[in-house]
Amino acid sequence: MTFLPQEIIAKKRDGAALADAEIAAFIAGLGDGSVSHAQAAAFAMAVFFRDMTLSERVALTAAMRDSGAVLDWADLPGPVLDKHSTGGVGDNVSLMLAPILAACGAFVPMISGRGLGHTGGTLDKFDSIPGYATAPDNALFRRVVREAGCAVIGQTADLAPADKTLYAIRDVTGTVESIPLITASILSKKLAAGLSALVLDVKSGSGAFMPTFARARELAESLVAVANGAGLRTGALITDMNEPLASAAGNAVEMRNAVDFLAGRHQDARLREVTLALGAAALELGGFAGDARQAVERALASGAALERFAKMVALLGGPADFVEAMDRHLPAAPVLRDVMAPTAGVVSAIDTRALGMAVVALGGGRTQPGDAIDHAVGFSNLAGLGAKVDVHAPLFTVHARDESMAEEAIRRALAAYSIGEQAARHPLVAARIDPPQEP
Repeated sequence: MTFLPQEIIAKKRDGAALADAEIAAFIAGLGDGSVSHAQAAAFAMAVFFRDMTLSERVALTAAMRDSGAVLDWADLPGPVLDKHSTGGVGDNVSLMLAPILAACGAFVPMISGRGLGHTGGTLDKFDSIPGYATAPDNALFRRVVREAGCAVIGQTADLAPADKTLYAIRDVTGTVESIPLITASILSKKLAAGLSALVLDVKSGSGAFMPTFARARELAESLVAVANGAGLRTGALITDMNEPLASAAGNAVEMRNAVDFLAGRHQDARLREVTLALGAAALELGGFAGDARQAVERALASGAALERFAKMVALLGGPADFVEAMDRHLPAAPVLRDVMAPTAGVVSAIDTRALGMAVVALGGGRTQPGDAIDHAVGFSNLAGLGAKVDVHAPLFTVHARDESMAEEAIRRALAAYSIGEQAARHPLVAARIDPPQEP
């Protein structure tokens, strides 16, 4: 039977459910050119308005996974685990979590992305390390995973290529927010990575992609149901993004924060709790036999996670003495300014998205995917919700390339802070969504 993309588009436009074979043919057509970008845009818009059943979402995710290579880690003597976050500000959990899991005996081939809009990107943070290869060849990638237990790299061209094509189309057609399309985009890459289990960190709050708890839960439930439906054991935590997770936001500044965390010199309380909760959940999903929370705490406290991190950085081309001499290797901004609170009180609310955009205004983020970024700039010492502040105590420290950029970022960041008598309280881990119980 002749494949006609327009018939599939019309069927979804009219609200009918698509068969697995129809979805597979449409996604395959993106790769071989039999589906045009205009047709893909029409398909995305039809899905945006008409939604997809769970069966359709699983089929779409599997088809996008199968558009490229699927990694096989059967030769590794332990579970292959990963974590995905929907993103936010000061969310550098991946930098610590990958080596923590590796120190617990897992293997973590973490395929990460770059920042866009107000959210920071894990790869941009690693790009602040001189020499670190975020796009190694497959042989080096596999070697680092085996020897260090973890490797944080970017999506390779042969992993879920249909996702790259469809995401670029969604980005310019107002269809990014579709839950079925978000689900397939995130999970197709994770399924292609050949994982044993996956933990998801779905953010909710003023700095989250899904600002309301209801919307975050909808996405988390879709991700968990589809991943498990496609054969990948997956669970999710819904965590708070009504304030930056770390006290740092930027690239090199978040990398410093992460190394200090792993070394035990400074650990932001909220960041520590989310990191350890995700680590324990990942181990449990992977079948860890003991006390998972105790294991991740021990991996961090013993220095074993820091050792794994250092080994990963060195194997991927970074400095061999990076963790001992990070200040010599990481770029530093020439302008550092402590900014005091305009009045005394407590931090009552934070527009976290606006803080992220202040990092972008400094040059530390992108407004277009191809933009170059300044890895040195950002904020440190960010006051969190409930912090007591006054005209003598810094609200934050800005790291800027020049004085004019510092002034603009300070203006934006001050506008993001509300000072009052008491802070709004939000649960740090608002919900946990476990995989369906096996019959």
